[in-house]
Amino acid sequence: MTNTADIRTMRFPGGTLEFGKRTLVMGILNLTPDSFSDGGDYVTVGSALAQAKKMLSEGADIIDVGGESSRPGHTRIGAGEELRRVIPVIRRLREETNAILSLDTIRPEVAEEGIKNGIHIINDIWGFQEDRRLADVAAKYETPVVLMHNQNGTEYQGKMLEKIKLFLQESVRIALESGVHSDKIILDPGIGFGKTAEQNIDLMRRLAEIRALGYPLLLGTSRKSMIGHILDLPPKERVEGTVATTVLGISQGVDIVRVHDVLANVRAARVTDAIVRR
Repeated sequence: MTNTADIRTMRFPGGTLEFGKRTLVMGILNLTPDSFSDGGDYVTVGSALAQAKKMLSEGADIIDVGGESSRPGHTRIGAGEELRRVIPVIRRLREETNAILSLDTIRPEVAEEGIKNGIHIINDIWGFQEDRRLADVAAKYETPVVLMHNQNGTEYQGKMLEKIKLFLQESVRIALESGVHSDKIILDPGIGFGKTAEQNIDLMRRLAEIRALGYPLLLGTSRKSMIGHILDLPPKERVEGTVATTVLGISQGVDIVRVHDVLANVRAARVTDAIVRR
């Protein structure tokens, strides 16, 4: 259960987020030709803008813009191409909506340009451990950050949760040493990154232990292979499976769910919140 003592407000240039009263929903906007679920669907500014507005109308609190796929085996692109994909969309979103905007990037130069053009949050799938200069950018602009667990390979020597927690604690240390305020840090356990399907399932059972680190927790399970492993369905038919993980996550203290299918997850979150938050 959540009580008023658990409610906290994150303030940043251009907006605020309130954690604890209800679950926040982050809508995924992939501007990539090769993402695992929706690659190629929103590669024009017009189609991306329409999808963002649709997600906002369905109740999304945050739009997470991504210009490079992170799926296994994806083709790496340079900073110039990533900027070409994301900046025009960010500018239009800033002009035409009041949305809180997140940028999914591992490059400090892309993050900085994104912030200058209206991004509010940086979402780093390597938790500042791929390029620590990202932390400097976040500190410079007082930008909130999502720090995700990731690793190459799936070997944990039987100590997966302990190693995930150590990784995230190191990410937090880097952030704080770089000048990021502790009240601007969000953690993500990294479902689907450096983990087998069975490891992801085990992690889903233990999300409360990650939440116990004391930072708001983001959960990103949407349409992922863990759900496909269980249901034997392609990505776009994993909506109900995603909703199940949303409900389970909220019951363990998750603050933000990052999803493709906003409306279904907003409704599920509303019902779950009514039961587990007070």
